[in-house]
Amino acid sequence: MRTPILPFPAPPAALLRATALELVVLAGHALLYPTGIAGERHPGRPRPDDGAESARMDIPPTDRPPVVFLHGFIDNRSVFVLLRRSLARHGWLHLESLNYSPLTSDIRTAAELLGRHIEEICARTGHHRVDIVGHSLGGLIARYYVQRLAGDRRVRTLVTLGTPHAGTAVAPLAGALPIVRQMREGSAPVEELRLPAPGCRTRFVSFWSELDRVIVPAEAACVDHPDLDAVNVRVTGIGHLALPVHPAVAAAVRQALDDSGPVQETPGAKPGTASGTTRTTPAA
Repeated sequence: MRTPILPFPAPPAALLRATALELVVLAGHALLYPTGIAGERHPGRPRPDDGAESARMDIPPTDRPPVVFLHGFIDNRSVFVLLRRSLARHGWLHLESLNYSPLTSDIRTAAELLGRHIEEICARTGHHRVDIVGHSLGGLIARYYVQRLAGDRRVRTLVTLGTPHAGTAVAPLAGALPIVRQMREGSAPVEELRLPAPGCRTRFVSFWSELDRVIVPAEAACVDHPDLDAVNVRVTGIGHLALPVHPAVAAAVRQALDDSGPVQETPGAKPGTASGTTRTTPAA
């Protein structure tokens, strides 16, 4: 059973505000982009002052699993600057990003690279499992690793932000690139993700917005699979680029990753879908 496609007509004022915010985010990210081109250094353990910072904020240091960030198409780790800062300020110690090449032509190849990266993180930190936050294509790569490459043994929770789980009707010119064609509905990787996944141990939390103009239709960013433990979170009032930087989304991501338990329902939640639960997070 597939998640029903429902119309979400956006009021002109809301669409205008979301578009203006997208332009602001795009301009800011263009300035930060050069800082994320190089891969980050990977310290063996958190810096000694990390615990002190948590103590100053009255947040007890925790031994949460490492969080791995995976960016979208033609992007890099700089897109997660604000989200990483939000998690660090709330007690997360192990935060790492993976840059994959913009020339990557296959989701499967990128998923294999992610798997090697996670094995290295686990060996270095002593953790057996990690959490992943993936934006757009990054979430699709992470899901492929979890479902098709036995990554569920390593990934506790996968959070996706505007990820085309069911494929997207992307711009025709971008379709000349193989990995963009793989993001379309009916592509081989997308169809592989529809295959049975019995016993999958990873929990999925998918954030999607009705004002997302990159994922078409917007509901294609929902996880809809009978074998997966999934929560689809509808974000209102923002577009695709704002998902990794908006403070309301950051707060919801922290909740999804928190060790204390599952994401809690909020007032105004929608009925559950075949894949799990749907809830709404206002962001405007």
